[in-house]
Amino acid sequence: MDKNQQIATEVLQAVGGKENVTFVTHCITRLRFNLKDESVIDDEKIKGIKGVIGVTRSSGQYHVIIGQNVTKVYEHLCKIGGFAQESSINEDLDTEKKKWTPKSVGKAIMDTLSGSITPLIPIMMGAAMFKMIVAVFGDMLGWIEAGSNIYTLCTFVGDAGFYFMPIFLGYTAGKKMGASPFIGMLLGAILIHPTFISLVGSNFDVFGIPVTPSNYTSTVLPIILTVFILKWVEKGLKKIIPDILSTVFVPFLSLVIMLPIMFGVCAPIGGWIGNALCSGLLALGNIPVIGILVIALIGGLWEFLVMTGMHQVFIANMLILFAENGFDAVVSPGATMASVAVSGMLIGAFLKIKDKDEKALTLSYLISAFIGGITEPGLYGTGLKFKRPFIGLFAGGFAGALYCAIMGVASYAMVPVASFVALSGFAGGPAGNFTQGVIGGVIAIIVAAVVTYFFGFSKDEEVIKK
Repeated sequence: MDKNQQIATEVLQAVGGKENVTFVTHCITRLRFNLKDESVIDDEKIKGIKGVIGVTRSSGQYHVIIGQNVTKVYEHLCKIGGFAQESSINEDLDTEKKKWTPKSVGKAIMDTLSGSITPLIPIMMGAAMFKMIVAVFGDMLGWIEAGSNIYTLCTFVGDAGFYFMPIFLGYTAGKKMGASPFIGMLLGAILIHPTFISLVGSNFDVFGIPVTPSNYTSTVLPIILTVFILKWVEKGLKKIIPDILSTVFVPFLSLVIMLPIMFGVCAPIGGWIGNALCSGLLALGNIPVIGILVIALIGGLWEFLVMTGMHQVFIANMLILFAENGFDAVVSPGATMASVAVSGMLIGAFLKIKDKDEKALTLSYLISAFIGGITEPGLYGTGLKFKRPFIGLFAGGFAGALYCAIMGVASYAMVPVASFVALSGFAGGPAGNFTQGVIGGVIAIIVAAVVTYFFGFSKDEEVIKK
């Protein structure tokens, strides 16, 4: 019995035998079964069959993903089960043809981001707890001495959950988009390899193509864009490389093709967008009256920039302002208002959500953000998951930053945390600056909470029903 015949025999047995099959066909990578009773199927057992890549359900059919040798497996399957052989069908028939509109494109992007990032919430929450221990019991209360073993341990364990984000995302984005998750992980690891990071500021090329080395640790967008293109590269290679050679040459050639694309296009694209956005906003900020709106926009958009890694450009500008003037009245107030607005969004979500499990999760995100300054679990676990709470986040950050801009509030210290402690950066300036900064923070929290409560969820969301 050859390999393909063995796969066909085991798969047929695992789906309940030929008596349970009413119809079977195949597409470019999958066996597609119409079954009488799907309850007899054990997905994990089928996934464990050597030669099976995965399983899925679509359009009332049970799909067993085989790969490029699916045609050979299908021929054996029909012989064993006595099924009539059907011609291959178009894999695109699984999805309803839709007219692409700005709304549908935006929804597709958000769904991809959500599907890639949401599985990582346990990593972010675990890491966030260690970072919160350092922030609260170390930096805030002084119970844990800086430089002690426990302080150092909690610091690097907490940082690891976010530092290696491109590797984690390489796997989940690959699973979501249909690329090899393990090649996705490898590309994420390559992107943040210490050797590449050490090249920042120097000239470097990939196969003769010049690239600009940068630090992509903790970023999201570069690896997701990379995996999106990887999917199509792998798909093309599998069509032209024989099955017997695909195990070696598809991964190898995928990497060869993707390295210049990743380093030259996908990774820098966030920086390019960030530079353009930053330059545009800061240029507008020099115009009287419009400058107030720019600060408000930074407050509304800051957390979205953080999610994609594009905020680094603004941080560089912030450093320049502090170095030249000793204070920053543009970037820091907006960033601070956005940070506390995350807590406001989570308060609104907590009050609105009725599902006990989701409510408990939201409370943990709130504690992590407001006390520990770790906003990622809330951003991804509530904001990106339900999408509409981002309306409240934007409104809160915008309102708080607008108030600060009108009152001329400036930050006089860089406080590298996103908790309520960030408001202490307004201390040290003219009389009333700190008070006005705190009022701006309260406005950001209240507005974010109210808008999220009333507009942050669709009325059909199950989690808000009693």
